[in-house]
Amino acid sequence: MDRTKWPAISGFVIGTYILCRSIPGTFAFDKPLHTSVTVLATCAAALLLLGRILPREVDAAQSDQRYDAVPLEDVGVERSSREPSPVREDVRYPSSLRKLRILFLVLVIATCARVATLKEIVENPQCAALTWEPLIPLALAIGDYWTIQRHSKRMNAEDYENNVYDDIQGAFVSSRYRYVVTAGVLSLSSLLALAKARSVGSTSICAATLPHTWMTPASQHFGTFFDLIIMYCVGQLLQHYEARGQRSVALRFVSIGWAALFSAAAMLGVLGTTYLLAGPPDRRRLVGMSSLYVWGLFRFDLLASFTATCTLFTVGLVDIKYRTHLLTSGVQIYHIGIMSASMIAAFVSTATLTTSFAWNNAHPFPPTSTGLGLFAIILASISFTVYFHVDSSDRSHTSKTLRTVPTWLYLILAVILIVHTSLWASHSSTVSYHPIDLLIYDAARHHEAYLNQSSTSTTLEEAVANYEVRYNRPPPPAFNHWYKYATARNSVIIDDFDSIHRDLLPFWSVPPEIIRERTYQLISNPWHDVAGVSIRGGKADVSPNVVPTHRWMVDGLVEMIGHFAEFLPDIDLAFNLNDECRVAVPFEDIEPMRKDAAHPRIVEGEAVQNRFSEGRAEQWNTVSEEPSQERVLREMSWQKTFYEFGSIGCPPKSPARKDRTWNTGELCTTCTNPHSLGAFLANWTLAGNICHQPDLANLHGVYLSPAAFKASHELYPIFSQSKTHGFNDILYPSAWNYLDKARYEPSETYPDREWREKNNTLFWRGATSEGVSQGFGSWKGMARQRFVHMTTHHPGDLNTSSSSSSSSTPPQPLLLPLPNQHSRSPPSTKHPEADGVVHSPLLHYTLLPSSHLTSLLPTDLQIVETIARCGGRDCDDQAAEFSPLASPSDFQHHWHYRFLLDLDGAGFSGRFLPFLHSRSLPLKAGVFREWWDDRVTAWAHFVPVDVRGQGLWGTLGYFAGVRGSLGSAEKEEVGEGKGGKKGEFWIDVPPHEVEGEEIAERGRRWAGQVLRKEDMEIYFFRLLLEWGRLTDDGRDGIGFSS
Repeated sequence: MDRTKWPAISGFVIGTYILCRSIPGTFAFDKPLHTSVTVLATCAAALLLLGRILPREVDAAQSDQRYDAVPLEDVGVERSSREPSPVREDVRYPSSLRKLRILFLVLVIATCARVATLKEIVENPQCAALTWEPLIPLALAIGDYWTIQRHSKRMNAEDYENNVYDDIQGAFVSSRYRYVVTAGVLSLSSLLALAKARSVGSTSICAATLPHTWMTPASQHFGTFFDLIIMYCVGQLLQHYEARGQRSVALRFVSIGWAALFSAAAMLGVLGTTYLLAGPPDRRRLVGMSSLYVWGLFRFDLLASFTATCTLFTVGLVDIKYRTHLLTSGVQIYHIGIMSASMIAAFVSTATLTTSFAWNNAHPFPPTSTGLGLFAIILASISFTVYFHVDSSDRSHTSKTLRTVPTWLYLILAVILIVHTSLWASHSSTVSYHPIDLLIYDAARHHEAYLNQSSTSTTLEEAVANYEVRYNRPPPPAFNHWYKYATARNSVIIDDFDSIHRDLLPFWSVPPEIIRERTYQLISNPWHDVAGVSIRGGKADVSPNVVPTHRWMVDGLVEMIGHFAEFLPDIDLAFNLNDECRVAVPFEDIEPMRKDAAHPRIVEGEAVQNRFSEGRAEQWNTVSEEPSQERVLREMSWQKTFYEFGSIGCPPKSPARKDRTWNTGELCTTCTNPHSLGAFLANWTLAGNICHQPDLANLHGVYLSPAAFKASHELYPIFSQSKTHGFNDILYPSAWNYLDKARYEPSETYPDREWREKNNTLFWRGATSEGVSQGFGSWKGMARQRFVHMTTHHPGDLNTSSSSSSSSTPPQPLLLPLPNQHSRSPPSTKHPEADGVVHSPLLHYTLLPSSHLTSLLPTDLQIVETIARCGGRDCDDQAAEFSPLASPSDFQHHWHYRFLLDLDGAGFSGRFLPFLHSRSLPLKAGVFREWWDDRVTAWAHFVPVDVRGQGLWGTLGYFAGVRGSLGSAEKEEVGEGKGGKKGEFWIDVPPHEVEGEEIAERGRRWAGQVLRKEDMEIYFFRLLLEWGRLTDDGRDGIGFSS
């Protein structure tokens, strides 16, 4: 069996590496119980199959030699002048059928308990602490010392050569503490390395009012304990002797296979019982499995089963032919197999995770101590090498995992250390300028460029020419009427309507008759929650069967269309009555449609007809008063939608399509890096692209559990007020804004004062309307609840300065200057505690608990009156967590504050345009985009915030200033400085009031130019002209020509 050693060890190492790389993005943890049952069953099948392949008879030589006595030197007897001769004697081995049964039963129970702890951890990762798994090798080494090494005799120095190096080496190799020391150094250094390779804690809610704050960390620690029990039982079953002699190789693997099978059966019984006792929603969750989960489970199952089988071979077969030299029946396997396997697993896992983290986070954000991380990796590498050097030199074991430490192992370790050293050398923990300064400057340049290309036309002829260059086709008929309408209303934007072009482009690949038929299908059945507007003879009317609760919305659209309906052809329009978007065509289908539609449809030189086709009214089906029963949309309300509809528009190999970020406990920096500059959102447009952001599946209500979601994968012509990336709805100006449902109307009671007279506080009021939390805890990931939670002080946040804490709210980053204690500048007069403290121009990200952040930066974010859109225990849980709820206030009360936070609801937020019109500074976080998105520039007209919230405190600190004291723990994070009270550190960072006021005023002026009601009409007019051409049978031959 020795020939299986290296293939088994290689498979074990490779499997461990791939598991560490694939687990963070696997779909298999969507259903941890189902996955555990499948993996256990597969392992059982593999081991039982191996039991039929492996030899069932014990080697005769081994059988004859199983009664060899133990050499005297191994039991502490003084060494004689020569080696003692083996003496045959009868030995009563402690093994028995009863002990085997006990081990088997304990293994099954421990496995089931481990699955239970795994379920708690996977379902509440935001409450998890730093794992104790790296301590397993140390625990095994201590057990080895207590049961074996302390009873053995230390070898004499005469066994080695007489030079100093050999004496030191010999003394350590023969020491009883050799394995405790090496395993201890590896375990502790791995623990330190993993602690320094943790990202910033996410804003997903670990509710202080729920038991998960202590249950999840406890499950982690109990899980480590159960892992130790499982490893011990497996080791004992693999090498156990029966009373009549050594067990065969096959029986060892079969016994473990049956244990895995019994564990799988027990967990399957738990699932079955849960199903029988559950209600309909829970039953659907138990049996519902997406294709992504099934495929992810298949891959994870194969990988985990392969790694587990290789591990058992590594533990159980590496030294079978040398069992005649065992000290006792368990020493050799326990030491060489289990401990070596744990050392390999600990080192490979640590090296993989830390290298991946360092590679992906080579910037000052997230803040991490790369020096300590490098030191920990160096210690781990040294201890790992020394362990196997000791193992190969240990004379008490005739067989070793390694006869000698091979050169290739040194080469691999050298490569790891070189990579980490290079990353450490290139990493900087400080920045020399504030990122927001750069973002404001870049936004001003971007807006200037936008202005220069969006309004170049000064005549109709120039507008036509610019249109043809931009969109590769002539303008639609009646374009001259649109141009006259726009210029008469002083429209700043004449040429840039790219959002209309993007929305309508794929429809050029759909025949007009299909578009008309699909429009009829949508508006003829009220179940679709789609309202119809019919334009006939220059007049707009509402189609029958409109839901009464949304009649105001359709009437507002008819009012808007009425200003220019006389120039429109006869068309029917389907308007989405719900907040959520509807149409998501898979990337594999929509991309060819876009490419096909991008080709010009009119042959150069051919004349185009400057009118719509005749008889268009007869081409549209009449909507009758009797509702149709045909349903063409799919009901997905109250269900997860990210992978079924959200990311379906992304390329197949994009992270949003192939990865599942189930660990909501840490910020996904690979998801934020493409659109961020440090902790701050740098590219608002790219931030709306979800294709590189698989973590958004757990961070917004529209993806977690939308309230009303009836959608399709076919290209249906639905007009919506807003949409997220990947959806193909056609955007139009919202009737909510057009009818001033949320109005900017300051008064004497609620004046909109000058910037410097406003309250220096971030303000938000709203309801939990983002999505429905029906009893499964979905609210913990919804943006509105997360932002309120992260800006609210919780008792569990006290004295918290590390992201490894299991507190209610993990520490969040704040960009602060490094203090310069030794500066000779004159003392500050701002605060007596600040005397002598001069801040360095260098900035450093510091992690601070919410207790400090809420005292340094004033915020007032609260949920109003009652918890909405909830069910089951989620209503009471939210009410307790966010208590006390705020009383309703007048909308005009917003103007009292400098900073106004705008968050998505079930769809777009209707408050943002009034916020822009005010003198306050809007901060916006969300995934929904609206018709005006191209014409408003982030950092020039408003302040963008990532929907994850990691940059909220840093952004607010920049504009509002940071003034106060930090605790001693945070002082170490920032650096040394002079403090006032003992253990405190005073910091005084002035606010950037000029920059904040400029953005607020620039946004106010720009909104008054391009976001007026007239601008909504101009946009809608042009959109419907384009749509009128798209639905015309002669669309390839019609257009406007000057």
